[in-house]
Amino acid sequence: MQGNPSQFESIGSRLGFSVEEETPEKTSLLWRGARFPALLCLGIAATLLLLSIPIIEAIRLRGFEGPAASLWYFPVMNLILLGIAVYLLSLQRTILLDSANRQVVFRKRSIIRTATLCVPYDEVRGLRLGADQVYSGFAVAGSSAAQTYPVPSLRLVLTGGETVLLDRGGRRRLENLGKRLSACLGKPLEIAEGP
Repeated sequence: MQGNPSQFESIGSRLGFSVEEETPEKTSLLWRGARFPALLCLGIAATLLLLSIPIIEAIRLRGFEGPAASLWYFPVMNLILLGIAVYLLSLQRTILLDSANRQVVFRKRSIIRTATLCVPYDEVRGLRLGADQVYSGFAVAGSSAAQTYPVPSLRLVLTGGETVLLDRGGRRRLENLGKRLSACLGKPLEIAEGP
């Protein structure tokens, strides 16, 4: 095995991989980042651009002595929101089951970095459909808001006892995906009782 399985955990409760390509030689699953927050940030950044351009022009003409100098933070907020939108749009996860090379390749990519995990078929013991305990939110100032709740998850179980998260989501969808991947890998699918 090359890579670290813990890099492929997710703090979100749902992922939702879709089958990008399925042939006898390989099966490719793809998850693209959180689109709604990315488009929301992009929309706000575009709206702030209407305010930022005149502010930048006024600061350029009169410097930080003029009346527009106190509004310097609008262009800065615009750049920050644009950066967040680009980062969220660049998030991507892929899972490739390569039958020709007999390995599973996990890839997690963003504009900041790319992480890869390669697991040979020989190191895979099977697949497990179970439940992960996921936090419902962030605890603020010692509150009990960050409670955990079970979410159905599909994991690759390795011979060393480690597991690698494949997907989270609806139980029926994960069961169908697990059966397809189990047939592709030639490994058993263990279905645990759960939500």
